[in-house]
Amino acid sequence: MELADELQTNGEGEEMDREPLPELPRREPHLYRNHFGGTVRRKAYIFDGHGDFYNKEWDLTEGRGNEFCWYHVELPKGPQKLSQSAQQLIGVLCPPLKLQDILSLVSNGPFCGHVNGALVFRVNSPGPPASDFTFRIAARITEHSVITVSLGRVPRLGFSPVGESLLSEIPSVESPTNLRGEQKERDGIVIREHVLEFLLTMNHSEEADNPVPKSVSNLVVHIIDTHVDHLQDVVTKLEIELDSIELELDKGGFALKKQMLDDRRFPKMHLNLQRLLQVIAHGEQVFPRVKEKCSTKQWFSGEDVNSLEELTGRLRRLKDNVGFIANRVTAIQAGLDSWQAEQINKKLYYLSFLSIVFLPLSIITGVFGMNVGGVPWTEQNDPTLKNGFRNVMLLCIFMLLLALLCFSFPALYSRIVTWQRRRILRRSWSLNRKSFISRTHGIGVQERRGYLRL
Repeated sequence: MELADELQTNGEGEEMDREPLPELPRREPHLYRNHFGGTVRRKAYIFDGHGDFYNKEWDLTEGRGNEFCWYHVELPKGPQKLSQSAQQLIGVLCPPLKLQDILSLVSNGPFCGHVNGALVFRVNSPGPPASDFTFRIAARITEHSVITVSLGRVPRLGFSPVGESLLSEIPSVESPTNLRGEQKERDGIVIREHVLEFLLTMNHSEEADNPVPKSVSNLVVHIIDTHVDHLQDVVTKLEIELDSIELELDKGGFALKKQMLDDRRFPKMHLNLQRLLQVIAHGEQVFPRVKEKCSTKQWFSGEDVNSLEELTGRLRRLKDNVGFIANRVTAIQAGLDSWQAEQINKKLYYLSFLSIVFLPLSIITGVFGMNVGGVPWTEQNDPTLKNGFRNVMLLCIFMLLLALLCFSFPALYSRIVTWQRRRILRRSWSLNRKSFISRTHGIGVQERRGYLRL
């Protein structure tokens, strides 16, 4: 039995006894499809202020007494304009919200202030909505209700019945006979490798492990905490991806490096990191202002104000971590650029070598191919010039050897200098060894004579 039905049956406004959500059938989040296109997810909860919560209908009403309500709108991630997102919010939140409230929730950039008597803050990055590095979270806070808007799903933001968490299960090793990803076997649950990889990238627990907020201040801290955890998850995935790329580069060869350069993988990753840094910078601007404004509210507890300060410190540390990752990406890209420049230099070296070989030959053949008189060894009927072709070939060979000698002279000169230095070092080492032996022999004779010369 839902809370809205209970309130409708109670004409005098008296509260009826509610059963906790774990005893009720679990409901899926309501999907709202409007005529502007796209599917908008909606979730509505009511909290009794004593550690229990219930599902409720989407009526955008506020709680009474110790009760408070939470309405969450999840906008779809896709190639849509900001005006389309605003139209979707108008279809979901109006009435009772006004246009000014909608614009304060959906606009881009950081914001924190009071709009129509409610505290509104947003951390919306202006990137493309379909990108995994575009984050948008906005909230409208009153004493008895909270309305939040997010772009896509935020992990651990919602609530689910206690006891359904995968992390509370006893795991067992996967065997080849298992056919499903999660299958009871003996006294534990079997978890496949891809599920473990996903859990390793999580910086948080599941929805079933979330503590149920007892006040609006607890709920605000929970919303900001899940946003920071979401950013931390993305940073962790980037670190794991970067580690695997570095390992592949150490093992890979020419084809792998060429493919990474052609795909422009690291410039795209660097751009995503800049978008992530922008989101973190927006959070550093907004959350301290949220803490200052909430500290003046009587219904916002001092402990939750301290929690907001800790979350701001987490954002600063996360910003430093993203900066380190950006430096790693820059270093890897610089290494690939130097490798590409080295490959180009090698090709230019071969081209210059071929030009040195064929340029003198082309000059000689061009001179002897002139159709003018007076060119030596070109008389076909003169018996004394019958060896003209041989003489031209010998001249070409001589010019080729001279060009090769000039081309290899620096390498030969460096080898000769290195050989001379080694010869001098060996000679000096042999002289020092002989002098050391002679000195030690003299010291032994003096010791036998009864004294040591200093």
